[in-house]
Amino acid sequence: MKRFVPRRSAVARLPRRAVLVGLAAGVSCGLAVSARGEDEPEKPGSDDRPRPGDVLVFAEDEHAGQPVKPADLSGATLTPVWPMDPASRVVRDGSRLNALLLLRLDPQELDVETRSASADGGIVAYSAICAHAGCPVTGFLEEQGQQVLKCFCHGSAYDPRRQGAVVSGPAPRRLAGLPIEIADGQLVVKATFNGKVGPTQSG
Repeated sequence: MKRFVPRRSAVARLPRRAVLVGLAAGVSCGLAVSARGEDEPEKPGSDDRPRPGDVLVFAEDEHAGQPVKPADLSGATLTPVWPMDPASRVVRDGSRLNALLLLRLDPQELDVETRSASADGGIVAYSAICAHAGCPVTGFLEEQGQQVLKCFCHGSAYDPRRQGAVVSGPAPRRLAGLPIEIADGQLVVKATFNGKVGPTQSG
């Protein structure tokens, strides 16, 4: 299993092709959390937090930078994405705290608040940064009889069906979620994060 431990700075960026793998019943999740090379200049707005109307774009591989559509998402797969300003087309990858994970779930299994923040009846978006020490959340697996989002650094696990509630591990609070919706066939940000992103000391 490959591991990558990101720097803890609130504005640190992970290497462009870094892949973080969490295995669960044959399901893996790769998280590439930088959309540009180390020598590329930071563009104005790239480190701003996601804003309503931002378009969600793929964070890795040959689809990097392309808008995500509901049909692109399957049930048991985590999809790493970035928010992108639709006007300037600047991808907000200047801060690791903007890294996001998309997951399609059964809408009947979501609590009321989670369902209201989802798109297409069950697509949810969560921060990819653990609330404990700022490590990346990379797994979606079964633990204690339920499927959870998992940070393998220190073992924190979150319930994506209940607003990212902590299931186990040292995380002091839930994993921040990002309300999303569909506009013009693409997944876009509906509102700001519903909680603090990353560890307490992060900016």
